[in-house]
Amino acid sequence: QAQLVESGGGLVQPGGSLRLSCAASGFTLDDYTIGWFRQAPGKEREGLACIASDSSTFYSSSVKGRVTISRDNAGNTVYLQMNSLKPEDTAVYYCNARSINMIGEEYWGQGTQVTVSS
Repeated sequence: QAQLVESGGGLVQPGGSLRLSCAASGFTLDDYTIGWFRQAPGKEREGLACIASDSSTFYSSSVKGRVTISRDNAGNTVYLQMNSLKPEDTAVYYCNARSINMIGEEYWGQGTQVTVSS
């Protein structure tokens, strides 16, 4: 069964860092565009960053310069390194895998909570 599992969330102080992981099982990430999203309470889900199968990247203006997305195809995992965290970064973070070969084929993880607070 294909699934994505996020990990690495937790409680961190303002200015701190976290590295989130998105591990795939049941399929390989090589032919997928992977995106990281977040959703804070009462807000819509927001796209943060994505990485294509050729490892080209895109970042939203809200996190550009503070996050880095990377992929390890051998490990079938995508990472989101987050630095200089702010309280407004508090949210549930999700990863998404979208097939580049099959329109409409995509997977979501269950999310990992990130809380930035002193």
